[in-house]
Amino acid sequence: MNYESSWDFTMKNYDSVWGFLVQLGLLLLFLMLGNILRTKIPWLRKCLIPSALLGGTLLLVINIIIKQFGASPLVDKRLMQVITYHCLAIGFAAMSLKTEKSTHKTKGVQVLEFGALQGGTYMLQAFVGLGITIALFFITRYGKQVISYVCGIILPLAFGQGPGNALTWDVEFTKAADVTQFAGNGSFGLSLASIGFVVASVFGVLYINIHKKRSGLRIRKSRPNDEIVDQSNPTGNEIPDNESIDKLSLQFGFVALAYALSFGFMYLLGSLSDFTNKIAWGFNFLWASLAAMLIKLVIKSLRKSKLMNREHINNYQMDRISGFMFDLMIVAGVAAIEINDIKNYILPVIILSVVGAVITYIYIRKASQECFKGFEHEMFLMSFGTLTGTASNGMILMKEVDPGLRTPTSSLYILSNFPAMVMIAPLLLLLAFAGKSLTHAIIACSIFFVLWLIYTIFIFRRKIFKKKYKDAAVEAWVDEAEQEITEE
Repeated sequence: MNYESSWDFTMKNYDSVWGFLVQLGLLLLFLMLGNILRTKIPWLRKCLIPSALLGGTLLLVINIIIKQFGASPLVDKRLMQVITYHCLAIGFAAMSLKTEKSTHKTKGVQVLEFGALQGGTYMLQAFVGLGITIALFFITRYGKQVISYVCGIILPLAFGQGPGNALTWDVEFTKAADVTQFAGNGSFGLSLASIGFVVASVFGVLYINIHKKRSGLRIRKSRPNDEIVDQSNPTGNEIPDNESIDKLSLQFGFVALAYALSFGFMYLLGSLSDFTNKIAWGFNFLWASLAAMLIKLVIKSLRKSKLMNREHINNYQMDRISGFMFDLMIVAGVAAIEINDIKNYILPVIILSVVGAVITYIYIRKASQECFKGFEHEMFLMSFGTLTGTASNGMILMKEVDPGLRTPTSSLYILSNFPAMVMIAPLLLLLAFAGKSLTHAIIACSIFFVLWLIYTIFIFRRKIFKKKYKDAAVEAWVDEAEQEITEE
């Protein structure tokens, strides 16, 4: 398109002028429709199914119907995949830029235990998922439809990190189809991630209702002395809204800076070799998070040296940015599913979803009971929602039983981000390795099992080595829970 024709804002230049905005408008429109469905249909609201998932599903169904009548697709699949890929990283950058501090007394060992719980769950999902598809590969290798040995490793990405990373590595394995014998084209990972949202919501609600009746789960009261805080300036030391630049614009600027830094790093890392190239572009969310942490360190040093007097990062608005990006990611991810791409993978999708949901439920339940006595229900809901859906799912479920955030669950989640990232790193580093051959996949599966064993021994060390549980912070939460029950 030459310079003169680029000023023609008519349907002749639809793809270059209108295409992106129309697709973005569809996402926002169906996000609103999903919210209307959730608001007007009681059982959807009670199940806590995200509005974004409902909107994405509705857009997917309408797109399928339109294509059945021979019309042009409503959804640009390629563009939806691009939006899903970038929204994951931008959302993580916004989350990592938050300067929130712990509001509860927490011990370092609890932070490590929560990190180990997340790392152990990822490794469990990885070796079980990979083991299932390796077994299915041997069963079907001489049949008409061979099931790829590597696709099971997408389970922890889909359940633990949502559509973005599941899509990325689905596409990577598809590009190496001559080795992996996989042709998910992104739809396999997106399907697993969509099911993960349903698992998080439905299992979470069932858990709350069952334990209310069986084990006397009580909804913790909000703090009686909670005050309404100005979320636009909670500390009173932030830049005012009447500055020459809107505060929200400044927040987007910090997020853009983090993503720009991560892009530069990805470009440099990707130029080194084919192996580093896959690691670079496949983990955009990780580099965006690290860049955001670097920006926070610089801001902290500037404030310490008095070169910056006001707080420029607003946690509330960063939450809104990350929430918006994750909503877009979910709608776009579901809408990008191509039914024809997964019709040959229905069996592994069903098996991985069912087995993944069950093992994740059991593991997190047992670990929460062992390490987080006094607030094990809150910790279970936060962990299960996050490790099958997103952090938003986990927070929503946790707030159903602890609306006033009286337990240290949310604080532990914030503080455990770095140790969890370190413990999950081996999975991310072995993704490309597992896709090189069947032998590599078996080796990777064995490594995941060993790492899961190590993390699990750490979590259950008291029970294994018969050490008595001694923790003043935990005892305090147990006493508080008993006091609340007595008062009610």
